Amino acid sequence: MKIFFKVILIFIFIIVAITSYFSFVGIKTNKFNTQIKNKLTNINKDFDIELNQINLKLKPIELKINVKILGSNIIYKRKVLETESIKTKISLISFFKNEFIIEDLDISTKPVDIKDLISFTKTFYNSPELIIFEKLSSIEGFLIADIKINFDDNGNIKDNYYAKGYIKDTKLNLLKNFDLEQLNFIFRIEKDNFEFQDIEFSLNDVDFVSKKINLKKREGGYLLKGFLNNKVAEIDNKNLALFREKLLPNLILKKITFSSKNYFLINFDRNFRIKDEYLSSDIDIKEFQITNNFKLKNIFPEVKNEIAIKNNNVKIEYNKNDFTIEGKGEIYLQENKDYIAYKIEKKDQLINFNGLVKLDKDPFIISFLNYKKDQNFETKIKFDGYKDTTKQFFLNSIRLDENENTIEVNGIQLSSKLKIKSVDSIDANYIDIQDQKNIFNLKKINKKYIVKGNSFNAEQLIENILFRDQKKNYFDKDLALILNIENINLDKNFNLKNLTGNLIFKKQKLVEGSLKGDFSGDKKMNFSVRTNDSKIITTLFLDFAEPIVKKYKFIKGFDGGVLDFYSIKDAETSNSTLKIYDFKLKELPTLTKLLTLASLQGIADILSGEGIRFDEFEMKFENKNKLMNINEIFAIGPAISVLMNGYVENDKLISLRGTLVPATTINKAIGTIPVLGKILVGSKTGEGVFGVSFKIKGPPKKLETTVNPIKTLTPRFITRTLEKIKKN
Repeated sequence: MKIFFKVILIFIFIIVAITSYFSFVGIKTNKFNTQIKNKLTNINKDFDIELNQINLKLKPIELKINVKILGSNIIYKRKVLETESIKTKISLISFFKNEFIIEDLDISTKPVDIKDLISFTKTFYNSPELIIFEKLSSIEGFLIADIKINFDDNGNIKDNYYAKGYIKDTKLNLLKNFDLEQLNFIFRIEKDNFEFQDIEFSLNDVDFVSKKINLKKREGGYLLKGFLNNKVAEIDNKNLALFREKLLPNLILKKITFSSKNYFLINFDRNFRIKDEYLSSDIDIKEFQITNNFKLKNIFPEVKNEIAIKNNNVKIEYNKNDFTIEGKGEIYLQENKDYIAYKIEKKDQLINFNGLVKLDKDPFIISFLNYKKDQNFETKIKFDGYKDTTKQFFLNSIRLDENENTIEVNGIQLSSKLKIKSVDSIDANYIDIQDQKNIFNLKKINKKYIVKGNSFNAEQLIENILFRDQKKNYFDKDLALILNIENINLDKNFNLKNLTGNLIFKKQKLVEGSLKGDFSGDKKMNFSVRTNDSKIITTLFLDFAEPIVKKYKFIKGFDGGVLDFYSIKDAETSNSTLKIYDFKLKELPTLTKLLTLASLQGIADILSGEGIRFDEFEMKFENKNKLMNINEIFAIGPAISVLMNGYVENDKLISLRGTLVPATTINKAIGTIPVLGKILVGSKTGEGVFGVSFKIKGPPKKLETTVNPIKTLTPRFITRTLEKIKKN
């Protein structure tokens, strides 16, 4: 019995010793290599593994053996995945039952090619995410990972697998024209969840960083969310081209320098189609330059070819199809820095917007109101409105404040081409370009506009109606105006009282209307427009001609006179006649030069002194586009008579030719006509002098004059003179 017990004790000791050694130290063997290879091959026939010796350690309490394989190679379709180590557990019970004995696999890789790892992982988890990554044929980079896979009793992979590790210096071509380089991040992949941390990458040479991005499988699809920031970066020409092509096709971008902080959330369906998305961005724009292809010259006369936005903070919130953009900062439309603040909000199909513009030293013009910014004061322009589903704009209000000047417009409806369709009201109290006070109110009642006020400067309006073939159309609809203004300034010297009447515009043209007003001394003004068979007939009668005549820049020192104007416009061509009676000219530089060159010094002296009196002036001319063809100008007076014709190309070229003759020469010439001459001028005429023919040509500020003496008057000149004499 003693020997038996000793044998038993020795056997137990040996078992304990072996078990202890097996548990704490372990053993190395290659006896399980073939079995492990066969089991992996059973999982997938494309699998193979190259094994070195296996380290085994017993877990007696768990009845399991821990297996650790160092420096092995896992082979998938001839692609080798080099591992640092492979760990697994073998169930002793399963082993003796000849059942599946591998419970799990813990794989630690060496630096491996990402594409090889994706192919390997896809054998266990053939997910859409991995399919997408695998199809990125230009993916480059290396990865170190720890992968854990658990098996059930039948050798099937359980759902509690995961992989963790980091990716270094990776390059991806996600989409055409988008190059992602220098990608580094830490990752953790579990069933239905991809988590990425400490992300750094360069997208088209713009550096980005992110603390965390997460892709999670949800019922019916996937959710991607995370943070993405970038430091100050300047967009190069390649990226500018993408902005122009994809985002801002109507803008020609020159330069963008910015930094940003962004949070995003995107919901995908099972096929990775976007269901909805959310973006929140805080962007600091250091500089944003675009080529100016906007028609702003009429408002900002010194606008540059390039518009720059600097030091702008922009906040963007985007939710599916709705968004809010809010920003403020500096804007350089012209030479100096101005300030802009704005907010744009889109909800459903409606876009609301509001903003504030502060103009400092740069000029600003509202031509149809004859307003120009005072350079000594800051101008503030506030506005708010919306754009509807028909792509029409509505301005609820726009208000201009500058020192004591205010202009406020409410209820503006604009067409898609930004022309005015309707206005509810205008309240104006400002000093205009000619330093004239304007105080008036416009209010829409039904389809008519009622204009009332204390004072209005009509100098610019008169010039537009009578002397310019207007192409600047501000209104998109027909327009009917009813006017009642106490004081109308025709210029600095002439005021019109109690202007009343109406004007009707159709298709951008004044087609009907009549205006009446009073000058001092019981003098009158009458203006009328009527349409007859598509022809627009305009008449104007003024007891004071000077406010109209002075519009001709080459005439100065005009005094007295009664004006009668008549015009017929058919399509784009207007034919007009301007008549002025009983007036004097004190200054007329071109005429003075003509008289001097022709050695008619006596008449020249009269002109520079008290002035030359004319009994009648008649001008017949034709306007088409920017060209005025002067068919005839004829002026007759006690001292001289003038006949001329030519053309004036707006602000470019003046070309006139004609005949100038002292009255004594005219009397002598007419007096030689048998019988008729004696009846008209009598038998005695002054000795007189010969007349001159002349040419005037050149730019408005650089006219050249040539003069030739004449001995014989043209039949046309004599005919026109006789016509006037007969009338008198």
